Amino acid sequence: MTGTPPPYVPGHGLLAGRTAVVTAAAGAGIGGATARRLLEEGAQVVLSDAHARRLKESEAALAAEFGADRVASLPCDVTDETQVAALLDLAEERHGRLDIVVNNAGLGGTADLVDMTDEQWDKVLDVTLNGTFRCTRAALRRMKAAGAGGVLVNNASVVGWRAQKGQAHYAAAKAGVMALTRCAALEAAAYGVRVNAVSPSLAMHPHLVKVTTPELLEELTSREAFGRYAEPWEVANVIVFLASGYASYLTGEVLSVSSQHP
Repeated sequence: MTGTPPPYVPGHGLLAGRTAVVTAAAGAGIGGATARRLLEEGAQVVLSDAHARRLKESEAALAAEFGADRVASLPCDVTDETQVAALLDLAEERHGRLDIVVNNAGLGGTADLVDMTDEQWDKVLDVTLNGTFRCTRAALRRMKAAGAGGVLVNNASVVGWRAQKGQAHYAAAKAGVMALTRCAALEAAAYGVRVNAVSPSLAMHPHLVKVTTPELLEELTSREAFGRYAEPWEVANVIVFLASGYASYLTGEVLSVSSQHP
C-alpha cells in the first residue's frame, strides 16, 4: 500500500565468507542499516565512523547479535588518508581479505550560495567527495594487488542529478561521487573490480524524523511516488544487491533508489 513500508526482507546468504568495510556506519542511518544487512547476508563486517562512542555502541550491539568474530570497528575520519589506510588494514589483518567497501560517509548542510563560506564549501566537499576518493583509491590499490576482484559501492544522492536550493556544495559533491564512480569503474574493470553507486532521495530514521518539522517532512514525502520516505534498510538492500554476485555484470552505474531520477 502506498505510504506503508513493506515487510523487512530476510537474509539469503548472498555474501557468505566475504569481508566488508562500511564507513559512517554508527547509528540508525543508511550506514548502520547496510552493516546489519551485510551481516545478515553472511559477510564479516568492519564498521567505521568519525563518532567513536556511537561506533563502539554499534559494534557491541551487532557483535552480540551476530558474533564478535564477525564484527569489528575502528574510528575513521575519511579526510585523513592515514586513518583510511588503517581501516582497510584492519579488515585485511582480521579476515585476510578485503572484498567489499561501502563508501557511505558524507556531510550535508544548507546555505545559499551567496552566503556560503569557503569553509562550508570545503568541509562538505572534503568529507563527501574527497573522502570517497580517498577510500576508493586505497581500496582499489589493495584489490588490484590481491588480484581477487572486489566491489565498491558509493553513496550518492538524487541531488547530484537535479538542483536544490541551498544545496550547491552537497549537490556538487554528490555529482562528483557519481562521476568518480563511473571513471573508477572503467579503470578497475581491468582487474575484476566493480564500482557502482546508489542514489537515494529521502531516507529517514526515527532520530531524523524527530528533528524534521512535520511541514517539511510532508513536503518531501509528497514528491515520492510511494508517498513516504525510504527506510534506511531499503537503500541498504540495493547496496547488498550491488555487492552480490547478482550484479556481476554491472559496473559504473548509479542506481536511483527513488522515483526522482531526472
